[in-house]
Amino acid sequence: MQIIKYFILFLILLGTSLIGKFLAKKYVYRLEELEEIKNALNILKTKIKFTYEPIPEIFKEISANTNKNVGNIFKQASKKMEDTTADNAWEQAVEETETNLKPEDKKVIKKLAKLLGQTDVEGQVSQIEITENFLDTQIKEAVQERQKNEKLFTRLGTIMGLAIVIVLC
Repeated sequence: MQIIKYFILFLILLGTSLIGKFLAKKYVYRLEELEEIKNALNILKTKIKFTYEPIPEIFKEISANTNKNVGNIFKQASKKMEDTTADNAWEQAVEETETNLKPEDKKVIKKLAKLLGQTDVEGQVSQIEITENFLDTQIKEAVQERQKNEKLFTRLGTIMGLAIVIVLC
């Protein structure tokens, strides 16, 4: 009987620790996605500047070469451009795609849509650069949040598990 009790207590401790780690990972994933979006925008800027390919084709290529969540944004936008304008397609794709981004991150990324496909090459490139600058700010914020909260949630999960184990003993 004691063995079962200790086994259950161990599972409780393990479970709360895993929950803490899971919550901490959200901050890591957000930072990774912001950096991935910045890299994708850099590719977009280069493609617009030098290849003159249509935006839907560029988005398809970027979606194939980026991680799952960020790639899905570009993939969705590319599909939606068949039925609507580039700016509407981008905003809808950013909003509808499941990511670890905060609403303020999405707001910054949506600003790209302002001139997307509506102005000349230089206007689009300058809008991408502006968005990249805003993303730099979001990345700095995400780094600070990750440093602060990653340890917090990891330790909090373990401490909560220990507290529950102590109470149940």
